[in-house]
Amino acid sequence: MKFVDEATIRIQAGNGGHGCLSFRREKYVERGGPDGGDGGHGGSVFLLADSSMNTLADFRVARKFRGETGQGGAGRNKTGKTGNDLVVNVPCGTIIHDVDTGELICDLTQGDQRQMVAEGGRGGLGNTRFKSSVTRAPRKITNGTPGEARHLKLELKVLADVGLLGMPNAGKSTLITAMSQAKPRIADYPFTTLHPNLGVVRVGRLQSFVMADIPGLIEGASEGAGLGIQFLKHLQRTRLLLHLVDIAPLDESVDPADSVTAIAKELGNFSGDLGATSRWLVINKIDLLASDEQAERREMLLEKLAWTDPFFEVSAATGEGTEALGQAVMQELERLAELAGDANQMITNPET
Repeated sequence: MKFVDEATIRIQAGNGGHGCLSFRREKYVERGGPDGGDGGHGGSVFLLADSSMNTLADFRVARKFRGETGQGGAGRNKTGKTGNDLVVNVPCGTIIHDVDTGELICDLTQGDQRQMVAEGGRGGLGNTRFKSSVTRAPRKITNGTPGEARHLKLELKVLADVGLLGMPNAGKSTLITAMSQAKPRIADYPFTTLHPNLGVVRVGRLQSFVMADIPGLIEGASEGAGLGIQFLKHLQRTRLLLHLVDIAPLDESVDPADSVTAIAKELGNFSGDLGATSRWLVINKIDLLASDEQAERREMLLEKLAWTDPFFEVSAATGEGTEALGQAVMQELERLAELAGDANQMITNPET
């Protein structure tokens, strides 16, 4: 299925049913009085996070959704049937905005998380409701109110623990294939990856994390160059970034240090928070160099970047170094989870 991460839809909750104007008319019953029932309420529209979905492609075809209208009231004080609610499934990680107001309605990050986005109309009142000691035969009713209508923008941000970034042909797709069961498209030309790919990396029996591979970035991406800017938002939920750099580029005029610096600049231009996310350097394609040349280029790269954060050397093609990288990433994610848990506990119990 084609990957789609943005869509706009129109939703309309069901209208409420009208109240009924009726009088009891039976043989041998004089002055039976009013017996008009109320109208039923209209059905509301809900969005439900579905963990089995990973794209908004369905919303490129189906763009309008409507809740069921409530039925009108009837004689003998019969209330009209309430309209059924409409539940629309969306992928986990979907953010919903109101197009007309710009309001952020919700962010559905958990499976089976449910959010009402349009409330159904209220049913009208039948004439029985207006009976009183003064008004014995009321001919007054109220109509049902219209259901809420909204124009919504759906934006999907994939849920991943680790994000891969780098220049085109840095080896991101090959790395996610080597470390997980993902099967992205791989070829020796730029922009082979056209949409994010997710893979589950299993480190131990009960240890695993989700890794996301996005299309390669180029200089000027934050201003719209290339494909990466369309998908940088998918890295905003990650807790750790792995920055892949090709240590043996085919074009000898390309400096790996300049490539790293350029992408770091694009991250900061796109989002300050994304630019501040923990980022590890992964030096790829070491199998193409002799050990002495590999060490020389590595030291030159680290010196030019003044790199102090963790770095790893791997060969995505042969799998060399990928196991150690996976173990280190798992340990870091567990550490970050502990820190987040401690921070939440401090917020909950400020006195501690």
